[in-house]
Amino acid sequence: MGNPVLIPADLPGRLADALRTGRFAVTAEIGPPRGADVGAIRESAALLRDWVDAANVTDNQGAQVRVSSFAGSVVALAEGLEPIMQMTCRDRNRIALQSDLLSAGALGIPNLVLMTGDRPERGDHKDATPVFDLGSETLMAAARELRDEARLLSGREISPPPRFLLGAVDTGAGVPDRLQQKIDGGAEFVQTQFVFDVEQFARWMEQVRDRGLTERCGILAGVGPIRSLRALEFMAAIPGVVIPEAFERRLRGVPADRVAAEGMAACAETVAALREVPGVAGVHVMAVGYEQGVPAILQTAGLGPVRTP
Repeated sequence: MGNPVLIPADLPGRLADALRTGRFAVTAEIGPPRGADVGAIRESAALLRDWVDAANVTDNQGAQVRVSSFAGSVVALAEGLEPIMQMTCRDRNRIALQSDLLSAGALGIPNLVLMTGDRPERGDHKDATPVFDLGSETLMAAARELRDEARLLSGREISPPPRFLLGAVDTGAGVPDRLQQKIDGGAEFVQTQFVFDVEQFARWMEQVRDRGLTERCGILAGVGPIRSLRALEFMAAIPGVVIPEAFERRLRGVPADRVAAEGMAACAETVAALREVPGVAGVHVMAVGYEQGVPAILQTAGLGPVRTP
């Protein structure tokens, strides 16, 4: 069992239900395609829908143009996979962002993750004009006011208000002051950066528990399989990601054709270990482009399907 979280009873969705009841939650991630064909989203949904409570649909991740998170979320919903629609502040002003919030509610998208977003110079349109009319905290405030007060940032009232679960992201390391600010601002679940050092993460979670935050917000620890040495080097360069020496030695100590299998096994072991960390509400499995590996990771970690077909 995970850690029961105080989630309003009228919020819909399997993820909200898992957090309310303390059932160990599992989320995954889908990267929308770069072309005008959503077949890949349908395929990913078919692979994931029986194994996860919900899946993030990313919002032009890496500041690269893709099918929108909103469109991808609608497709996932139609395929029986509960979506978590990501929203970044990079590309839209407060009018467009609030319009998307209303649209998500109108079409039954039950979960949102609100983020600042990567800057355009990191992506494929380096000369694009960044918007950042709102930041992640003010976007969260706008979403809470829209949902709970039925009011736009302008003060204008709307009816009916949308109903969705609100999420944020966090590094999962250091002093949890920023995490507390996000929870105070309205985050009901938080997905962390990749966790490879479970002992370090457990120490961070002790601080989170001491502040009483696990009763107010579901902490979903980020995990994912490293399937090549090149991916290991890439991961080690990501700010906030800590690769323990023992973990690196483990992957470098097997033949090249065994690295992927060893990375999968290590990921499953991490999931199993995180289930034993007090206060952890679930895991967020990031295996974009390798969704077919998610069921094997979960099954090896002792987690079965979340539903039967």
